[in-house]
Amino acid sequence: MWPLSPAEVEALRLSVRVAAWSTLVSLPLAALAAFVLARYRFWGKEVLNGLLHMPLVLPPVVTGYLLLLLLGRRGPVGAWLDQTFGLVFAFRWTGAVVAAAVVAFPLMVRPIRLSLEAIDRRLESAAHTLGANRLWTILTVTLPLSLPGIVVGAILGFTRSLGEFGATITFVSNIPGETQTLSLAVHSALQAPGGEPGAMRLTAVIVLVTIVALTASEMLGRYVMRRTQGHVPFHE
Repeated sequence: MWPLSPAEVEALRLSVRVAAWSTLVSLPLAALAAFVLARYRFWGKEVLNGLLHMPLVLPPVVTGYLLLLLLGRRGPVGAWLDQTFGLVFAFRWTGAVVAAAVVAFPLMVRPIRLSLEAIDRRLESAAHTLGANRLWTILTVTLPLSLPGIVVGAILGFTRSLGEFGATITFVSNIPGETQTLSLAVHSALQAPGGEPGAMRLTAVIVLVTIVALTASEMLGRYVMRRTQGHVPFHE
């Protein structure tokens, strides 16, 4: 049953690559979205919150189809990106990054928002009283205190991206060496005669990586929380 074949190793490598880029791209945007939702009141906030969390409830295949309509070569945004910058996402590994980022985005926003809402606003007020401007307060008070949520969000996003299937296969297809991630490789193995051993190997890898990532998320979240609680910049 072991070891992994070269094609399976390539699928693992591509999965980690896609998940890493997905997390790097999504994390700043997720933090910004969480900050807006946690700190501001405005007309249409509930609608924005619903749109941001829509990938959680939409079937992944529908999400992938919407991405194909929007970012495909004939889509309004995809055609413009292709003609203007030469960027093509459909049926490319970069499209797999986009699909994974969209699906994982709500899982990153939620813990960051909860972390921001748990911050004692009096600490930020104290920073303002001591002369810190808004940007410096965010960098030195808000960001460190919300770090547990950011860490948890990043790891959850990475794990979700690693296991993404529906949106990916719809948007970028299942191309070995280009878009075939671990989940898609499991699907291909199950479609081929005698492919069950390969599917079992890849499933074991996915389960192992997921357990490690979730365990790391819990441990890192607790560690960062202890560090931030022990080094609060301002006290009442």
